[in-house]
Amino acid sequence: MIKVGVIGFGFAGQAFHAPVVHAVDGLELACIVERSGNSAQQRFPNARVVCTVEEMLKDDGIRLCVVATPQTSHFELARKCLLAGRDVVVDKPFTTNLKDAEELVRLAQANGRMITVYQNRRYDGDFLTVQKIISSGVLGRIITFETHFDRFRPKIKPNDWHEVPSPGMGILYDLGPHLADAAYALFGAPQTVTAQIRMQREGSQVNDSFDIQLEYPGANVSLRVSYFACVPRPRYLLYGTLGSFVKYGLDPQEEILKKRETILFGEKWGEDAGEDWGTLRLADGNSFKEEKVKTERGDYRKYYENVRDAVLNGTAPTITPQSAVDVMRILELAESSSRSKRTVLWTDRTGSP
Repeated sequence: MIKVGVIGFGFAGQAFHAPVVHAVDGLELACIVERSGNSAQQRFPNARVVCTVEEMLKDDGIRLCVVATPQTSHFELARKCLLAGRDVVVDKPFTTNLKDAEELVRLAQANGRMITVYQNRRYDGDFLTVQKIISSGVLGRIITFETHFDRFRPKIKPNDWHEVPSPGMGILYDLGPHLADAAYALFGAPQTVTAQIRMQREGSQVNDSFDIQLEYPGANVSLRVSYFACVPRPRYLLYGTLGSFVKYGLDPQEEILKKRETILFGEKWGEDAGEDWGTLRLADGNSFKEEKVKTERGDYRKYYENVRDAVLNGTAPTITPQSAVDVMRILELAESSSRSKRTVLWTDRTGSP
């Protein structure tokens, strides 16, 4: 049994980390760091609740630490846990800049610890379906790949810390890691990055829209987010030499987890409604044949099952340190491209202005 300490009991800790850790065999939700309030104790009465990371780290039995705090604190908290000899999961974004991401990986390697980032969307049913379709070769060579994560939030939410300009704030570092990780998982590192990052809402002080183009040999990948998508765009759109695939709608797991329900992960957990299945259209002579493709079953527990096995066996997790660093590189190159209004090479230097 691996004892786990979750640092932070805000949205990420409550919805995505504590309940999933609690549900995975071989992991014990042993400690939660909650600075104020008693929400953690009420929901997880068997976990010890403390106010500081230092107090949590006094428990030598805790082997895995989960950093589920605002992104500006990710680097320092992850660093503190690594130096204390713990394996670490960091919620996305991994850090607020590439330099810090590289330093965490270096520190983990120097101390013989595992570090990974929480890319739960690898275990979304729609991503698993896309991954399966591409791997099958049914579309032939992929020419175009688009992924969107749109919302309709045209107004700024009052008193929301996400709206305060500081390193790593804005939609690029909020939803961008998910989209960049999907592209990286499917296609690897791109040759070039071209981006437009915008502030479109009235009075916005942080970016709330982006279009990122990643160029690969023979293929173009588009990552797009808008806060003005009253009519949603496809979650995934693929064009290949033999046909296309389009999928609308988000994986259902997040909406259920956001409700903070006590009973989770039933028999139908992660199943996509039939009306939301994607459509595969293939060339058939001079015509086309079209069919619905059942969405693969998503399950965020598999992320922590993989982390559990990596901690126990010493193997690299599915979300490797290199992929965590390279996703950060995509985001920084996108910032550089948007600032300079030019296409940048993967080998270009990155960095804040």
